[in-house]
Amino acid sequence: MMRPDLIGRARGGDGEAFQTLTEPHHRELLVHCYRMLGSFQDAEDALQDTLLSAWRGLAGFDGRASLRTWLYRIATNTCLSALRAANRRPAKHADLPTFDLPEPTRLGEIVWLQPYPDALLEGTIARPPGPEARAEQAEAVSLAFVTALQLLPPRQLAVLILRDVLDFPAAQVADMLDTSVDSVKSALKRARAGLREHQSTDHEPPPPPGSPTEDTIVAKFVTAFESADVDALVGLLTDDVFISMPPLPLEYEGLDVVARFCANVFSNGRRFDLVPSRANGQPAFGIYLRTASGIRHGTGLFVLTLAGPRIRAMARFENTMLPAFGLPRSLPPR
Repeated sequence: MMRPDLIGRARGGDGEAFQTLTEPHHRELLVHCYRMLGSFQDAEDALQDTLLSAWRGLAGFDGRASLRTWLYRIATNTCLSALRAANRRPAKHADLPTFDLPEPTRLGEIVWLQPYPDALLEGTIARPPGPEARAEQAEAVSLAFVTALQLLPPRQLAVLILRDVLDFPAAQVADMLDTSVDSVKSALKRARAGLREHQSTDHEPPPPPGSPTEDTIVAKFVTAFESADVDALVGLLTDDVFISMPPLPLEYEGLDVVARFCANVFSNGRRFDLVPSRANGQPAFGIYLRTASGIRHGTGLFVLTLAGPRIRAMARFENTMLPAFGLPRSLPPR
C-alpha cells in the first residue's frame, strides 16, 4: 500500500523516499519495457527515463490510480516515444563471426532483438496456480513471443501487453494511452490477429524448465557442441529448425542449411566450451572459443528454443550480452 508520508517526502525532494516507493516496481517495469522494445539495453534506458519522468512529475500523481498503474502509464508512453523515434531501428554494427557463413535462407527484420536474463525475472511474476498458468507466463517472455510483438504497430503492441499479459482493465489502459475504451478494444482485436499471424503453433510446447526432458536435451546439446559432433547436433533438431543471429539479419531454416552452418562453425579445428545460463525462460549458454594459449574467449550467447524433446530454434547473440548474464568475457585455461 502507498504510504502518504513517503509520497509527501518524495514530493519534497527526498530521493530516498522516492526510491523506497518505486524500487519494488523496478524489475516488473524493466520486463515491461523489454517486451515493448525487444532490446534489453533499450529497456534499461527506458526504465531510467521512466523513473526520471516519475521523479519530475510526482507532483502530478493524484492517487486516483495506484502508484504501480501510474508508473506503468509513464513506462508505456516512454517506450511508445522510443519506438516512434527509432522508426523500427536499423541494424547496428555487428561483430561478424570468424567462420564462413552459408547463404542465408532469408533476412530477418528484428535485428535489435536481445535476450533477457532469467535472473532478473525473479519476483516479477506472481506464483501461478498450476502448470497451464506457468506455461502461459513462460510464453509471455519467450524469444518467439517477444519477436512477434515487435512486428505489431506500437499502439497495438502496448494494448496487447497491458491487456493480455498484464491484465489491466480496458478502462485503465484507455486512461494510460489517453484514448477511449472502444479504441482499446479495437486495437486489442487487431493486435491478437497480428500476433496469431506471426506466431507458429505447429510445434510441441517446450518442456517445463528444469524438467528431466529439458535437462536431457540440454546435456546432449552441450556434449555434441563441445565435441564438434555435427551429426549428433543435427540429430537433436526439428526438421524446420531455425537459426537467427541478431543484430546480423541473417537467418537459416531447415536441417540442410543448419547442418552446413554448424559444420562451418567447427571448421579449421575450432572448438568451444559452453557455460550454462538461462534467458527468456529458455536454456542459454555463453560460448567460449578455445585458443592455443589455453584462454577461452567469449564469442557470444546461444539461446535455445525447445519443442518437446528437440531443439526448434537457436539464437546467437553478440558477446556484449555476456556481462548482463553474469558471464565473463573470457575463461582461464583449464
